[in-house]
Amino acid sequence: MESSSSSTVTQREQLMVEQRVFQIYRLFAEMPRSSQSFMLEVQRDSHIEYLTNGLRGLSPSFCVLDANRPWLCYWILHSLALLEGSIDDELENNAIDFLCRCQDPSGGYAGGPGQMPHLATTYAAVNSLISLGGHRALSSIHRDSIYAFLRQMKQPNGGFRMHDGGEVDVRACYTAISVASILNILDDRLVEYVGDYILSCQTHEGGIAGEPGSEAHGGYTYCGFATMILINEVDCLNVAALMDWVVFRQGVECGFQGRINKLVDGCYSFWQGGVCALLQRSYPIINGLDSSESEEDSDAGSLSSATSDVCEGEHAVEGTLPQADAETCQHTWEGFVNTLAPVNLNDIGDKFLERNAKMGPPFNSVALQQYILLCSQLQEGGFRDKPGKARDFYHTCYCLSGLSACQYSWSEDLDFPPAPQAVLGPYSNLLEPIHPLYNVVLRRYHEAREFFASA
Repeated sequence: MESSSSSTVTQREQLMVEQRVFQIYRLFAEMPRSSQSFMLEVQRDSHIEYLTNGLRGLSPSFCVLDANRPWLCYWILHSLALLEGSIDDELENNAIDFLCRCQDPSGGYAGGPGQMPHLATTYAAVNSLISLGGHRALSSIHRDSIYAFLRQMKQPNGGFRMHDGGEVDVRACYTAISVASILNILDDRLVEYVGDYILSCQTHEGGIAGEPGSEAHGGYTYCGFATMILINEVDCLNVAALMDWVVFRQGVECGFQGRINKLVDGCYSFWQGGVCALLQRSYPIINGLDSSESEEDSDAGSLSSATSDVCEGEHAVEGTLPQADAETCQHTWEGFVNTLAPVNLNDIGDKFLERNAKMGPPFNSVALQQYILLCSQLQEGGFRDKPGKARDFYHTCYCLSGLSACQYSWSEDLDFPPAPQAVLGPYSNLLEPIHPLYNVVLRRYHEAREFFASA
């Protein structure tokens, strides 16, 4: 190995993170069995207390997030929904009232009352209200004005602007299409040329960048891939290259990095893990498999072979899970649109769930759970990016979302609980399942779907 004097900043930071993570894993391996069980337990009550306190009030240091207040609502409310935590009526009503004040009369939600409407905070506000559920929350969403706002943000090249005069990127495409889809207002005018724009953002690496010419990134790859599924144009992507890029972002620490040569980060447990969940549930559709076919026809491997050992250190992700054959996968994506056409765009979220996953997770789901529970989780509540960092609501939300995706990654049907072997630690760790296209709890998605379909 190169001496520290000749190594780069990136190499030194990577080595430091590996040392911290491996030390945690070594200490865990040396603990008594009872202590190991405690360390692998989701500290549900502590997380719920941390999240609920954040919903009641935040310190003055959060003033820097004044334009992101609907995001704070979403990160907290979605995390509580995943943990099956409840809030009292006063807090719920306060959250709904606040989000109503963020809703602009001309359409969309702003980062705070009186601010400019923005696609990102519109997505956060809509998902917050769906996470709360109930007639008052759902009926507060003005779908007609939101549709008008989405149309205003639509660009001739197929992309969307984040706000009036703002940037055009893949994140804007996803937030616009996701909101339109879940609110049952997606149509051909919103979808036109979106696929062309996202296709122009897929890089030679295989992942998807924020805009043409940029570097592939985990968050944008999730946004781009989910959008292509929602608009029924996923066959346009080079899915084999995308899968290769995503699975190789899981490193020796057991967690995911967001870009090549970047450090592991707990939030990518969802951004990258969520892409893998989308790949699994899409694969049987384009492979010509029906959900009623037998398990013997599946390409998924044995669950026991994937969960027999918890990874440790540099042996974290050595070939314990089946990998999809890239050449076969790419071939089977051809003709995806034709297998579903004609299709109601607003039905794709439901149709996606109807197709059971026939392919095992293309990443080490047990290893990722280990990283989340031992390296990101704090016993006093909340989750963090990596050892040495502080907890925050953003990482709590996406670590929990990624943990849920891991736990259900071997489940063919998300409506049924996974096998105990799929859940690292006690089975009481099991979280609520999410809809991987929207990242809202599945039962809340179904409630919203029924409400807006009849509205």
